[in-house]
Amino acid sequence: MNFSIAVIIRRLRAPRHRLSIARDVWGRLRLDLRERGLSASRESGAFLLGERHGGIARISDYVLYDDLDPLCLETGIVRFNGAYYGALWAACEQRGLDVVADVHVHPFGEGQSNSDRNHPMISQAGHLALIIPNFAAEPVRIERLGIYRYLGGKKWLPVPGRKRRSFFLVN
Repeated sequence: MNFSIAVIIRRLRAPRHRLSIARDVWGRLRLDLRERGLSASRESGAFLLGERHGGIARISDYVLYDDLDPLCLETGIVRFNGAYYGALWAACEQRGLDVVADVHVHPFGEGQSNSDRNHPMISQAGHLALIIPNFAAEPVRIERLGIYRYLGGKKWLPVPGRKRRSFFLVN
């Protein structure tokens, strides 16, 4: 019999949520994004790592973009060099996790830029991209996060503001 008590409890507690993250990981991630953003002077971001179970993803760790590509934040926006994906896959293999989403910060709102739409960090249908407004300054409210599902072919499906709390859980 193959099952996880943690997964079962999570499904019973919050069965609607498609993506979740532990509160301490969420707090560290936001702090790291603010620090890498150099006092709100540039964008920063991370690949979100975790496990998927039946269409539900649980984030348990992350890799900051500039830990892989040291120059990717230098222009003020994220310009990740594809040559560093090998290091990302190695980190996933070492930790026994998959990339379940990515996140980056914007200076103002949570909307996707043309660059975000045309250059997904992971160009696989179903991939999730999150955008935290205001360079991840506190307070970060779930209903103000941009949450986008990649459909392929440079097409995205946004999660409407009213559904974000039921889609993304911090617990």
